[in-house]
This record gives sequence, C-alpha cells and structure tokens, in this order.
Amino acid sequence: MTDHTIATREAWTAAREALLAREKEHTRMGDELAEQRRELPWVAVEKEYRFDTDDGERTLLGLFDGRSQLLVYHFMFGPSYDVGCPTCSAIADGVDALLPHLHARDVTFVLVSQAPLERLQSFRRRMGWSVPWASTSRSDFNLEIGFSHTIEETREAVTPAVQASLPPIAAHNADSTGTDTISYISEGFGFNAFAHEDGTVYHTYATAGRGVEFLMGFYAILDRAPKGRDEAEGFQLWIRRHDEYHGG
Repeated sequence: MTDHTIATREAWTAAREALLAREKEHTRMGDELAEQRRELPWVAVEKEYRFDTDDGERTLLGLFDGRSQLLVYHFMFGPSYDVGCPTCSAIADGVDALLPHLHARDVTFVLVSQAPLERLQSFRRRMGWSVPWASTSRSDFNLEIGFSHTIEETREAVTPAVQASLPPIAAHNADSTGTDTISYISEGFGFNAFAHEDGTVYHTYATAGRGVEFLMGFYAILDRAPKGRDEAEGFQLWIRRHDEYHGG
C-alpha cells in the first residue's frame, strides 16, 4: 500500500494547475537569469594558453574551431587518474549528442582536462564520444581560469578533519577513477564560456557546483519521475559510466 496522498481526478487537476502556475513563474525567472548572464561584463584573456588536441597544439582561440563562441566543461581527469570521473562522464554523454545543434548556433563545446592527451583519447574511444577533448597537461589554464588546484594546495587545505567530513561521493569517485581522494578533489569540475571578436578572446561566464546541473539532463528528467532523484543521503553515488550499469 502506497503512503503517498491519493486523490480524485478533480483534486489532482486543481493541484496540478496550482503547481503549473509556479512552474511558469520558474520558467520566466529562468529567462530573466539567462538574460542577466548575457549581460555580464566580459574580461579579455590576455595570456596565450596552449592545449594538446587531436589536431595538434592549439591556442584558446584555436579551440573555437572557426566559431565565435566557445563553451568549456572542465572534466575531472587528472594526471594520476586511470579513467575519467563517472559524474563528468555522465555529463559528457548528454553533451555529445547535442554537438550538431550547438554548432548550428555558432557554438563550439569542448572538454578540458589535465591528463595527457593520449589517456583522454583512449577513454573517449571507450565511451564512444565525438566531443572534442583538449589536454592542459602543459598549460596553467585549469589552474588559472579553470577550477583545479595543485596537489600541494589541496593537501594544505584538506586537513585530516576536513577530509573526514567530505561527502561519500569524494572517496567513491576517487576509487572509481583509480586515484586517492586528495588527487581526485584537486581537479575541479566547472563550466566556462568564452567569446572572440577581432582576434581577442573574452571570458564571459563561469559556474561550478550545482551550477553545472543544466548539463545533467537526466536530473531534469528524474525530477519529473514519481520518485524524483531518489538519492537521499547517497548523493550521486548511483552514477556510473554508461558501460558500467547492469540490467538496463
């Protein structure tokens, strides 16, 4: 027997209409926030960062691949990782299929990580992705504009007491990527947006934490399922790389 509220169709319709009013308000607020993002001031990127890519060494401007807008997801795959972070992998799954639509709107999307390019390419082949992936193994990009920290900085900040209070997902994903917790969390995940005009690259937007949930389409779908995300205290512990789930 379900412990959820059971109602007549008429009562359900009334409750649904009340919720719909709030959903429409939320949509309008989302439109306003999107406009405010576009109105943020731009910052010129003066340093010439270089990346290792499938097409050889490229500058940040080169990553635009001929388009005027560049979106970068900082994928947690550090030098000590054996494989990519499972949560970041779930994000890449969704983005990969959207590339033609983004390209149609003059937008290039790339993944950026600190692991060597060969390791990124191997993992991308395993996952079956086509999304471009650039290595910053010989660049300070992730440290200066991204969300990563050096091992020394992380070790200094994460005392034994702090490490003991980390959410279970940190140790879980560290083990899943084949590294230790400090090395795992020294890599930061996040999203940056850039534009270029007349040869100058501008940093236009950045977000991290729950701010990247817009890239996790499965969460928006689960939020509309009867049980929702159903994570309770096990935040993201259920997420696997797509070839690691069993039973479909």
